[in-house]
Amino acid sequence: MPDVLGEALVDYYNGKADTLWINNKYGSPEEMPIEVFFREKEELTTLEQKALLNCKGVVLDVGAAAGAISLMLQDDFDLTAIESSEGACQVMKALGIRNGIVGDIFDYNNAKFDTLILLMNGIGLVGTIDNLPTALLHFKSLLTQKGQILLDSSDISYLYEGKEKPKHHYYGQIQYQYEYKNKKGDWFNWLYIDRETLQKQAAKVGLHCELLFEDENDQYLVKLTNK
Repeated sequence: MPDVLGEALVDYYNGKADTLWINNKYGSPEEMPIEVFFREKEELTTLEQKALLNCKGVVLDVGAAAGAISLMLQDDFDLTAIESSEGACQVMKALGIRNGIVGDIFDYNNAKFDTLILLMNGIGLVGTIDNLPTALLHFKSLLTQKGQILLDSSDISYLYEGKEKPKHHYYGQIQYQYEYKNKKGDWFNWLYIDRETLQKQAAKVGLHCELLFEDENDQYLVKLTNK
């Protein structure tokens, strides 16, 4: 699979970025602001700042991209960053991430962590609602006994205002495709999950779901812990 996002991040780091587009199946292509992957701490949303304040112990940043969040955490915590994009990992190491791993989180079982953090709707990498229980069980297996998973997501039912929701799959399952310099990546599934559904799915695998923050746009931050 072509590493379209990684190429865009490498170019941005080197000062020569072009426009990164994200195609979808529900509307027109949208420009993806690459600078969002290179933010400083003061540029984070209130939700993201709240997530950082709740980190503890040994931390795994899942889907770390260019490593912006990891950079903010690694001086205060024993931090590992994992990211499937080789280009993104090149950038995070160039920016100074000391422990960055190229890999698929679902193939990773090398250590236990006090905190797994998945920001910018990092739970989306699960792809579909059917994959969620297995994914949550895997995340749970990476936790210490008193460990926690910090993740944010949102209810995207607003996309279907005046329209009928999909009949054959959960409405928060979206297909995306990155496009950069006329190169297109593979289509991939991305999951946005409403809080009630997440809470029910987490309970099924023995995880307690605690709301830490919610904004006026139905974006929320939760902490998952062992029951």
